[in-house]
Amino acid sequence: MCGIAGIRRFDGQPVDRETLERMAATIRHRGPDALGFWLDGPIGFAHTRLSIIDLQGSQQPMVDAGGQRHLVFNGEILNYHELRAELSYPFQTHGDTETLLAVYDKYGPAGVNRLRGQFAYAIYDATTGDTHLFRDRLGVLPLYYYADDHLFAFGSEIKALLPVINGPSVDDDSLNDYLAHRSVPAPHTLVKGVRKLPAGHHLVVTRDGTTRVSAYWELATQASGRKVTAEEAVDLVDQALRTSVRDNLVADVPVGIYLSGGVDSSLLTAMTRRENPGQLLHTFGASFGDERYDETVWARKVVELNGTTHHNVVVTADDFMSNWSKLSWQRDGPLSEPADVAVFRLAQLAREQVKVVLSGEGSDELFAGYPKYKFAGATRWLGAIPSLGLLGRLERALPASKARLRIAMRAMDESTYDERLRGWFAPFTVTERSRMTGRPALRGAPAAYSTGRGDALRRMLYADTLVWLAENLLERGDRMSMAASLETRPPFLDHRLVDLAFDLPSSVKIRDRTTKWVVKQVAHRYLPAEIVDRRKVGFKVPLDRWFRHGLRDMAFDLLTGPSSYVGNNFDSAIVSGLLSDHANGVSDEESRIWTLLSLEVWHREFVARTLA
Repeated sequence: MCGIAGIRRFDGQPVDRETLERMAATIRHRGPDALGFWLDGPIGFAHTRLSIIDLQGSQQPMVDAGGQRHLVFNGEILNYHELRAELSYPFQTHGDTETLLAVYDKYGPAGVNRLRGQFAYAIYDATTGDTHLFRDRLGVLPLYYYADDHLFAFGSEIKALLPVINGPSVDDDSLNDYLAHRSVPAPHTLVKGVRKLPAGHHLVVTRDGTTRVSAYWELATQASGRKVTAEEAVDLVDQALRTSVRDNLVADVPVGIYLSGGVDSSLLTAMTRRENPGQLLHTFGASFGDERYDETVWARKVVELNGTTHHNVVVTADDFMSNWSKLSWQRDGPLSEPADVAVFRLAQLAREQVKVVLSGEGSDELFAGYPKYKFAGATRWLGAIPSLGLLGRLERALPASKARLRIAMRAMDESTYDERLRGWFAPFTVTERSRMTGRPALRGAPAAYSTGRGDALRRMLYADTLVWLAENLLERGDRMSMAASLETRPPFLDHRLVDLAFDLPSSVKIRDRTTKWVVKQVAHRYLPAEIVDRRKVGFKVPLDRWFRHGLRDMAFDLLTGPSSYVGNNFDSAIVSGLLSDHANGVSDEESRIWTLLSLEVWHREFVARTLA
C-alpha cells in the first residue's frame, strides 16, 4: 500500500511544491520505499510508495501513454493480470498501477466497476480538466478531502491535509456522532472542513471547482430471493473464500497471516497453506498476559497443523502508555478501541518479516459472528412494547460483572429501531449523548440503519457492515498497519463474497443457536472440531483491570484536570461519575472511559499540539 495526496487550484495560482512536499512528508510511513511528485500549474500530485508489485517499476505519479492522464494510486488491484490480458494498451510496466490508466483509457470513470481489490486513487484528465477520486467498495482504504473557494486537496490521511487548512479544529457537530460510534461515519470527520469519501464512491472535481459525489457500488438492500440449501451455501462460501484467498496472495513479496487461533484466521491460514503447500509461511499473533483472553494455545495448534513459522508479541499496559499519543496522531482520530494499540504492536511484529499480511476482518459482520446477533429479532421488535424506562433502571442496578448485559439493556431501551441497532456498539445512549454535549444531535443515525431490508438479522448485519466495519474496524486496520509500513488484506471482503453473504438466508448464519454457522461448516473441512467449535474469545484487551490499576490515575488526571478538553466541553459530573463508579467497582465503565480518554489524547496530540 501507499500514500497519496494532491492539490487542484481554481484561483489561477500554481500549486506550491513545498506545500505538496509537506503533505507527502506527513504520510511517508505509508510508503517508505519511494517518493514521487508531479506538478503542472494548478494541479499537483504526490505519492509515497510501499513496493509490493512490480518492485523495480511502476513509479508514481504515473502518466498514461498519451500524456494526458496522471494517476496516484494506493492499494492493490488483485485482478490486474486478467485486465491487462483483455486490454489493448502499450504497457510499459508489469504492475497494477498502469492497469488503472489502461482501464480508464478504454472505459473512462466507469472502469472502476471492473476492478477487484482494495484501492483509493486519483486521476487527473487533462482532456476534460476533471480530477477523479475513487475509493474501494467496502472502504478498506481511506481517502479524505478538503475544499474551499481557492482549492481542492485530497490525501490518504487527514494529517496530509494539515498543510493546506488553517489549523485543525474540532467539528463540534461530529462530537455526538463520535459518542455514538467511537468514530465519525463518512462523509464527516472530527476535523472541521475535512470530509471522508464514502466507501464505493466516486468524486469528480471539475476545472471550475464544482464537486460531485456519487456511488458506483452499493450493497444490495435486500436479498434476491434465490433458494439455497444449507449445504449449497457452505459450498458457495468455501469456493468464494478460496478464490479470494488465492487472489489476495498476488504479490511480488512474501505474504503473512494474522493468526489469533480463532476460526477466521485459522481458516485463512489453512487455505493459504493449501494454495502454497511448500512455501515458507509466517503467522503472527498477540497475547495480553491475561488468562481470560489468552488464545495462544489454539494458535499453536493451527501452527503445528499447517507448518507455519509463528511469531507472538505480548501487549502490556506499558505499551498503551508509550504508544497511545503517537497512535492517536496516526489514527487521525481517537483510538476507537483498546485493541488499536494491540493491532499496531502486531503490525510492528509482522513488519519484521513481511510487507503484507492477510486478516480475518469482516467475517463477523458478514456472517453473524458476534453474540449480539442472536438478539437481532428482539432488537427489532422490542420497540412495539413500551418499556417505561424499566430496562434503563435495571441496567443501572446491575453489578459490574454484568457489563455485557448492561450494554444489551442500554441498546434495547432506545426508543427507535435505528438507535437500538447502533446502541449495541454505542458507548453512550441518545439521552446520554445530549447530556454530555449539552445539545441534541444535529444528525441522526446513518442511513444504513434504516435502508436495509429483510429479516432482523440481515438488517443488523447490513448496518454493521456499512458502519461499524467500514467506519471503525477497517479504519483501525489501515492506520495501525500503515503506522508500521505494513499492508493488510482482508480476504473476507472481496466484494463478490460480500454480495454472496448478503444473498444467503439468515438461517445459514445463525443455526441451532450457533453463530457464523456457514463459515464454521467451511472451517470443518480444513480444521479439527476442537478449533472450530470452541467458544469465541475475540481480540479482547484486559482494560478493565488496567483502568483500575496502571491506567487509573492517568484517566482521572486527563479527564478531570483544568486543561482537559473533555472536562471543559462535556458534562463534568457525568465524567466524574463514570470514573468513580468504575474505580470503586460499582459498574464496569471501561468502554465509556476509553471513549472519553481516547478523545482527550487525540485532541492533545492532533489539535492542541499542531496549533502550539
